[in-house]
Amino acid sequence: MSEQLEFQTEVSRLLDIVANALYTDKEIFLRELISNSSDACDRLRYEAIAKPKLISKDTELKISILFDTDARTLKISDNGIGMNKEELVKNLGTIAHSGTREILSQLENGKKDMALIGQFGVGFYSTFMVANKVEVLSRKAGDKFAWLWMSEGKGSYTVDEHLKDIRGTEITLHLKDEASEYLLEERLKQVIKKYSDHIDFPIMLGEGENATMVNKASALWMRPKSDITPEQYGEFYHHVSGALAMDQPWLTMHWHAEGTFEYTNLLFIPGMKPFDLYDPRRPNGVKLYVKRVFITDGLEGLIPPFLRFLKGVVDSEDLPLNISREMLQNNPLIAKMSSAITRKVLGEIQEKAEKEPKEFEQFWELFGSVIKEGLYDAHSYREALCKVVRFRSTGSEGLTSLEDYINRMKPGQENIYYLSAGDPETAKNSPQLEAFKAKGIEVLFMTDTIDEFWLPIQGDFRNKKFKSITRGAADLSKIDTNTKEDPKSENTNDLTEKLLTRLKEILFDEVKDVCLSERLINSPVCLVAPENDMDINMQRILKKSQGYEKTHQHILEINGQHPVILKLKNMVSNDAKSKIVTDTAFLLLDQARIVEGEPLKNPSEFVRRINQAIEKGLLVG
Repeated sequence: MSEQLEFQTEVSRLLDIVANALYTDKEIFLRELISNSSDACDRLRYEAIAKPKLISKDTELKISILFDTDARTLKISDNGIGMNKEELVKNLGTIAHSGTREILSQLENGKKDMALIGQFGVGFYSTFMVANKVEVLSRKAGDKFAWLWMSEGKGSYTVDEHLKDIRGTEITLHLKDEASEYLLEERLKQVIKKYSDHIDFPIMLGEGENATMVNKASALWMRPKSDITPEQYGEFYHHVSGALAMDQPWLTMHWHAEGTFEYTNLLFIPGMKPFDLYDPRRPNGVKLYVKRVFITDGLEGLIPPFLRFLKGVVDSEDLPLNISREMLQNNPLIAKMSSAITRKVLGEIQEKAEKEPKEFEQFWELFGSVIKEGLYDAHSYREALCKVVRFRSTGSEGLTSLEDYINRMKPGQENIYYLSAGDPETAKNSPQLEAFKAKGIEVLFMTDTIDEFWLPIQGDFRNKKFKSITRGAADLSKIDTNTKEDPKSENTNDLTEKLLTRLKEILFDEVKDVCLSERLINSPVCLVAPENDMDINMQRILKKSQGYEKTHQHILEINGQHPVILKLKNMVSNDAKSKIVTDTAFLLLDQARIVEGEPLKNPSEFVRRINQAIEKGLLVG
């Protein structure tokens, strides 16, 4: 008896978008179905290592394509692993991705981009671009019964027990009138050769003795690089990505390693960021093969987490074919392969950064923050990573490397100065930068959350310590900058000391200290963290992500040359206890807090004070 089921809400919404997408390359539906069939054959070949009976009666794995012009149907079938009822419902009725609702919202708000749709990795649904009805008949290897899944893509589907003589999956598309081109033999051959020539199983077009093999049916990664076109690499990238996305790989890496162990790699860095890149449950996108037999994908330990965006294939000649997925993670050969692959990939990225810095900026925008995770938790790769990482800074229009920063350091400069902020624009406008800019001392911008964690562990680079310009004193006197002497000495007099003392009294409960600043030029005040305390940005990150509520008192630094401070100094000398001195002290503190993105403790008092100051002309005089 047929059972009718409703699609998961997200699937229904996605189907509606896909079916009505004004998309020129609708032919990719065939690529996606062939790719799924190839995966099914791959998985059966692996399962048959331990259970030879699964494949004993039909050992020649293949993909078949038939068309019927009278019935207007196109069938894509394989004799791979097949699916049972539960797997049909799970694979075709739901999308098990975090972030699904967010992307659907973008699609429904007019951004109907197939690249976005492709991020779901649900190529099967592309069938509804060309078909008004889809039937999936599948019998899982080792099972006696088959199941028929059927839907018109309009909110529901049916699943019914059915008869099927052999294992595998057969997908029948009832084509729309405007999709008649896919009932032509030459058109089908064209699409198969364009998108699926790399598939490692024969793709047979036609029936019985008249069937012809359309593809080369050899593993692309085993072919010589000189025989592979950029287009073929691109299509293989789409195949291993398991997505509808039309993006091209940013970098293609194809090499064969020989020595104590032998393996072949064909790896890609995507040209688009996966929407679940920061999901801790997200596995890497690399498939492991042994002697051309698919073993598993996303193997933990093969690719380090900071390269989890990689796609592609690693094919080992030395691992035993019958190795279990559980034993793989503890296999010493996997660890050796992982180390060699990681260093090779980092070397390729570094080379690209040096030769094509503009293109590298695109990569860094997408994956830079993930790469930096390795500086925190992958000690053995830190030296290589330090060559790869790039930063925005005050001394460069584009990205800069740590090596380039060192080469531009001023005589006498012992520290690599950096500023932590939420984004580069906020960093550029930070008052703590003013003296560094005036003296031409370069400052790196640390704008990724992970920066706050790897910097304390790294400590230094080329024996130059990393130093935050928003924590501790800014002693720039030893650095030869060929600029005028710091004016601090001119300001340190009795009146200045009196002002500092009074400000400390007024703000006793609010700040740890008040002192004269060496880093301010144009702004009257700024906040910095004490030398041995947590950086201000780190406090903000922990509060936002973990509800961290511990109160840290900052140091208020004042600019002795600023007109407001000069006037306040005179007011303190005339009447240190006046209310306007107190109000101005709190105004300056609130101003510093606003610049740091901190909330005001008492907004109504701030408004009263600012209105009063404007009224009295204090800020104008």
